[in-house]
Order: sequence, then structure tokens, then C-alpha cells
Amino acid sequence: MSELADKVQQDLVEAIDNDDLVLPTLPEVALQIRKAAEDPEISVSTLSKVIGRDTALSARLIKVVNSPLLRATQEVTDLHTAITRLGVNYSSNLAIGLVMEQIFHARSEVVEQKMRDVWRKSLEIAGISYALCRSYTQLKPDQAALGGLVHQIGVLPILTYAEDHYELLSDPVSLNHVIDRIHPLLGDKLLSVWEFPEMLVKLPGQYLDFKRDSKRVDYVDVVQVASLYCHKDTDHPLARIDAFNVPAFKKLGIDPENEAMCRDLEESRSMFY
Repeated sequence: MSELADKVQQDLVEAIDNDDLVLPTLPEVALQIRKAAEDPEISVSTLSKVIGRDTALSARLIKVVNSPLLRATQEVTDLHTAITRLGVNYSSNLAIGLVMEQIFHARSEVVEQKMRDVWRKSLEIAGISYALCRSYTQLKPDQAALGGLVHQIGVLPILTYAEDHYELLSDPVSLNHVIDRIHPLLGDKLLSVWEFPEMLVKLPGQYLDFKRDSKRVDYVDVVQVASLYCHKDTDHPLARIDAFNVPAFKKLGIDPENEAMCRDLEESRSMFY
């Protein structure tokens, strides 16, 4: 690892430990949705009003309901029907995940492009996590999708930091080193600050541990398998991991070479686009 990457890593870890690092805040609309959804008596109409304040988000949710994985005989064209179809909890989780896109914005073109790439990959992994969860586990697909949407959230503060430190921005190799090393730690920190559900808070820090073997299948397993699937046949380092030796595949009861499964997963890749 280069000297620069080393120094930046030290600075960032110190800033995290001392709570000096400026962390992105959860978008206002996400806080409102979460608050609304905490009311066990909430009606579909009330949640529709809260989500409906954000037109782009409403359009995304309607699109998700009409995606091949969830499509019913009749196309859904309004938010109220979409939320009725998905259910209140389900809709809230997906909405909170999708609204994260608002944080992925940068001042410089280089960082903006990098953020776009991370978000696009997160959308793909969320779609595949959703499909895996639905077909191979008893877990909740909406939570799996939310896990997929935030598993790389720790990259954001590093990119924001890089915008203010040109020497790091102009050295992509060092920047990638720092991202690979620290984003899991930062991701856990962020999800904890944002008060995410217990089962997702440790996901960023654990999804890259391919020897991890929990007692029973959990959301980390699902996102891990989705992540490996998403990178296979690419030049990404994750493409070199031997899926047959990853406990998560065994726990899900999946054969990584199964062609029918790969076809199904391929369809879910664009579910949240």
C-alpha cells in the first residue's frame, strides 16, 4: 500500500474514532417515512402522503411493483395501490433504501462518476439480494434489498473526504486502496448512527468475510452471495473468489453453476433501476 494511502487511512480512522469525520445524514424524507412506519396503526393513505411528497421516489416504488419479479396481471399506476400491493413495512424499507440515492452527489465530476458507479452496483446487488432472499430463505426480501442498497454506504464519506484532498483524488490507486480498506468500518458506523435495524448494522463490515459461517442464514449471507454473483465474469477482484468454498452458498443451498438460477437472478438485476 502506498505511503499516501497509509496516511489517509490513519487520518480517516482517527477521525472516525474521535467522531470528527463529517458523516452524511439520512435524507429528511427517509426520516419521515421511518417515523410514519413506526406507528403500528398507520394507514396506507398516510404512508402514501409521506412518500408522495417525493415525486421521484413515488415513481421508483411504482416501477418496482411493476417489475417482472412482482408484476401482477394489472399494471399499477398510482402510489396508493403500490403500497397496498407491497404492504406498509415493505414499502417503507424499500423507500428508505431507494431514497439513499439523494446522498450520492458530489461537487467534482470524478467523484460524481465514482458515486454513480457505487450506486448502480448497489441497485443491482439489491435486486439480486431480493430474489435470492425470496427463493432460498425465510428472511424478508425487503430487508435483503435494503441491505443491498446500503452495503457500500461507507464509500461515501471517503469520496467526500477525497474531494477536499486533491492529492488523494489524483491518485486513483491509493484512493481505491483506502476505499477497500475502510469502507466496511465506515459503513457499520453510518448504519449505527442512522439507527438501522440490528440485523443490517454490521452488514457492511461483514459481507466481504468469505469465511464467515453464521449458525443460520442471515442478510449478510444473502448480500454476500448477491455481491459475488454480480461480479462474476468481470475483472473485479471478487470474481476470483471460489464460490464453492464460501459457506453462504452452502447455507442458501445454492449451486453457483446452476444455469436456471443464474437466468432468474439476471432478471432481478434491474429490478430497482
